[in-house]
Amino acid sequence: MEQEKSKVEEPGGLEKEVVPPPPRKRGRQQKILLIGLAVLVVLAAVIFYYSRFVAPYESTDDAFIDGYVTLVSSRVPGQVTRLLVVDNQEVKAGDVLVEIDPRDYAASLAQARADLAVAQSQSDESAARVKVSEAGVAQAQAAVTAAEAEARRANDDLKRYENVESQAVSKSAIDLAQAQARSADANVTAAYSQTNAAEAEVVMSEAGVETATAAVQQAGARLQQAELNFSYTKIIAPMDGRVTARTVQPGNYVQPGQALLALVPKDVWVTANFKETQLTYMQPGQPVELRVDAYPNRKFEGRVDSLQAGTGARFSLLPPENAVGNYVKVVQRLPVKIVFADPLPDGLDLAPGMSVVPEVKVR
Repeated sequence: MEQEKSKVEEPGGLEKEVVPPPPRKRGRQQKILLIGLAVLVVLAAVIFYYSRFVAPYESTDDAFIDGYVTLVSSRVPGQVTRLLVVDNQEVKAGDVLVEIDPRDYAASLAQARADLAVAQSQSDESAARVKVSEAGVAQAQAAVTAAEAEARRANDDLKRYENVESQAVSKSAIDLAQAQARSADANVTAAYSQTNAAEAEVVMSEAGVETATAAVQQAGARLQQAELNFSYTKIIAPMDGRVTARTVQPGNYVQPGQALLALVPKDVWVTANFKETQLTYMQPGQPVELRVDAYPNRKFEGRVDSLQAGTGARFSLLPPENAVGNYVKVVQRLPVKIVFADPLPDGLDLAPGMSVVPEVKVR
């Protein structure tokens, strides 16, 4: 359909044809409208996805399986005679791992037992000596009693002789009575001295008993230490775990404190190093979805256990010193402990150091 043309009269009597503009196409408007609606739908979907599946979660790839590693070492020096475990072997608490030559420690144990027997015999002898000394005290006290009785008799005889008229008693009889009285008094003094000596002997005997008792205790302590040293020749597993980093071999001479192997238990967790800007809403108890690189097709459920009281840099060997003239702010990371919500399946090995990607639902 041809467009209608109109004529316009110009100054001077001339006419000019004017062509009207073409009409707008509705199809173009509808297309623009549909594109705008599609953009709005996509934008709404992106906003919904972000608010539902991105914003409520915090994730990091700086996370690893963690666990306690127990180093097993010897407590006595000696030569290794038997090695009862191999690399990566599962052991139970109480299992014998390594045996050290026990002959020197068996001899020391026998000597300690003999020393204890000698000390006990000396203690018994000291106790018997106390009883003998006590009997000596009783005998000395009886002698004192007899001497005092004799002294009283002699002094009474002397008084009777002195009270009788001089013509009835001879001078020699009086002198004899005086001598007997003095002798009896001297015997009393001697008896008292013997009693004091016997009592002192009892005190010395009792002190000897205390010394002998202390010697028995010392010998008992040496025996106990010898028994412990003998038992230390068998190195046992302090916990359940897997033998790792074994360095000991049969025939090696080991020293106390020397690490022979390590035990890694199955009780593991995840240490995730989140940026400090990711910790705004993170708190213990929040659920976590864990993905382990070694098992990409499995998901593990966990929960936030705790946040370390300090950044990783603060506890490093050489903490950074920020009180300097030139300072550049660097976002710090803080270790977060994440524990597994359910027991790990049997046959699934999660060893310390494995890489993990956790997603924490913080909102």
